[in-house]
Amino acid sequence: MAGQANTIQVPTDAELLQAQADLWRHSFSYLTAMALRCAAKLGIPTAIHRLGGEEAAASLPDLMAALSLPASKQPFVRRLMRLLVAVGVFAADGVADERYRLTPLSRILVDGVAAADDHHHDVLQTPFVLTATSRQYVEAALGLDEWLRKDAPPAPAPVPSPFEDAHGAPLFDEATAAAIDPEFAAAADDALAAHDSLGIGAVLRECGDLLRGVASLTDCAGGDGATARAIAAAFPHIKCTVLDLPKVIDKAPVDDGVVNYVAGDMFHAVPPAQAVLLKLVLHFWSDDDCVKILSQCKKAIPSRKEGGKVIVIDILIEPSLGPAMLEAQLLMDMAMMVNTRGRQRDESEWRDLFFRAGFSDYKIAKKLGARAVFEVYP
Repeated sequence: MAGQANTIQVPTDAELLQAQADLWRHSFSYLTAMALRCAAKLGIPTAIHRLGGEEAAASLPDLMAALSLPASKQPFVRRLMRLLVAVGVFAADGVADERYRLTPLSRILVDGVAAADDHHHDVLQTPFVLTATSRQYVEAALGLDEWLRKDAPPAPAPVPSPFEDAHGAPLFDEATAAAIDPEFAAAADDALAAHDSLGIGAVLRECGDLLRGVASLTDCAGGDGATARAIAAAFPHIKCTVLDLPKVIDKAPVDDGVVNYVAGDMFHAVPPAQAVLLKLVLHFWSDDDCVKILSQCKKAIPSRKEGGKVIVIDILIEPSLGPAMLEAQLLMDMAMMVNTRGRQRDESEWRDLFFRAGFSDYKIAKKLGARAVFEVYP
């Protein structure tokens, strides 16, 4: 038995070569993230858009000139772009004379434009890229092995995230700016707002029936009200309220009569409404905290017979969506584990949360990419 433990089956030559290539890919995958960060910081997507618009492509020399980069760096920019084309950030025409075009991914990194849809939503995701690849996020991930070696604090104390362990303050907290860096804290808030606002147009187009007959809605942790304003524009009959912390509401737009802003804490009370919306909120919190939040939402709505419901829009881990989408969902779960006290969940885990909070039933109204739209009933 001991002899077996000290041996290992030798892979075939083909397996060995593939394993080595996979090892390179995984070990150096951070360079893909850093290449994306570099492109975002240089403004490459915006430059291509200005040079080529939606249809035409931008040549490498024109791109170098538009970015005010020295000609001596052109061979290196070509290599950067070659990687980003290979992973789908950009597309390329030609071989000897490369010309670069935007893809759906790089279109959401173009600055200074709004989505050409009915509500002209701002889709810019550059703040998300810059925060996800920031020194603070990377340092937290580098400490993951040490964090796993530490025993958890005695219950009921929450387990601090690797981010909190590394930096001395939680992410998205009032202490973040003072303990880490005000500029990072502001950038992280911008990234969160950008991440949360992307896709509301798709939700409204695909799930319009979800809001028909709803007279009032409270958007919990609704930030600057972008989602609530989009809902009010699409469904003018719905009276929309945004609940968020005082520090967030203080920066929100002046109440224009379309959306009502309330400063408060969803752990303690939620403004009453026929429907309560939790959009990309619960994945930031532990199971116990999610139950507390959902319980307050349940108190805020009428009975199911009177149309009361909680609408949860969040990531639903679902292997049937294919390996690429599953990998994206699991990477988001790792991001939650490293940087917050939250997690991503599969359907059974969502079901457990809903029933623990006292709800009687739920249904998945729609699956939208990595996310699902749940209707949860009292």
